[in-house]
Amino acid sequence: MSFDFPDAGVVVTGAGGGIGAALARRLAGEGARVVVADLDGDAARAVAAEVGGTAFAGDVASEDGARALVTEARRVLGEIDLFCANAGVAVHGGPEAGEEAWARSWEVNVMAHVRAARQLLPGWLERGRGHFLATASAAGLLTNLGSAPYSVSKHATVAFAEWLQATYRHRGITVQAVCPQGVRTRMLADAGRGGDLIMGAGAIEPEQVAESCVAGLRDGGFLILPHPEVADYYATRATQTDRWLAGMNKLQRKVEQALQE
Repeated sequence: MSFDFPDAGVVVTGAGGGIGAALARRLAGEGARVVVADLDGDAARAVAAEVGGTAFAGDVASEDGARALVTEARRVLGEIDLFCANAGVAVHGGPEAGEEAWARSWEVNVMAHVRAARQLLPGWLERGRGHFLATASAAGLLTNLGSAPYSVSKHATVAFAEWLQATYRHRGITVQAVCPQGVRTRMLADAGRGGDLIMGAGAIEPEQVAESCVAGLRDGGFLILPHPEVADYYATRATQTDRWLAGMNKLQRKVEQALQE
């Protein structure tokens, strides 16, 4: 179902910078009324002032934080027409990454979406409409070399969004997942040379992701792919899995060699 932007009540989490800030700006430009949520209150207030929106400072991954955000957003907006679950974290490493790193990845990248949906769904189902946009990643469709916690949790992000869409579509709920590859944000910068070797060449600006989201919200399809080539990679992963894994391992070896030079 296509989204109607003018005067819509919208929440964007992780909107103090990067993709979230770009989304807040772009959606406000389409006439939406935006609640800008971020753990960094100063960043949230700066973006909110820029777009004529309302700032919310807090950890929206927690049960209390999700409840407080939805309660405040409904007070300000009347109702939430679109919830953009955009906040995310990326922790590097594999199984050796610490318990806290794995737990935080799960809390922010997955449970924040679950807890938001828990707060949103009763009202949405009662009125027969609601729109949920999950910022996942191409890592959620493919994988992310260098970060098992990020890759695993983003797969779960996509899986939860799929479940919501399959379960509630006939009741007026629309769920979509945006899955970009490299985006020029602090998260990519923090990935270091390895991240740059894998994603740097094709990295796009946050504003391009926001533009893809607006186009995708109008189109209504489940997957929003700011990097269109991800669709081909995803198809190869599904239909030629061994070939795809061999190619990913080749890329891993290339990165390891480059980092040793």
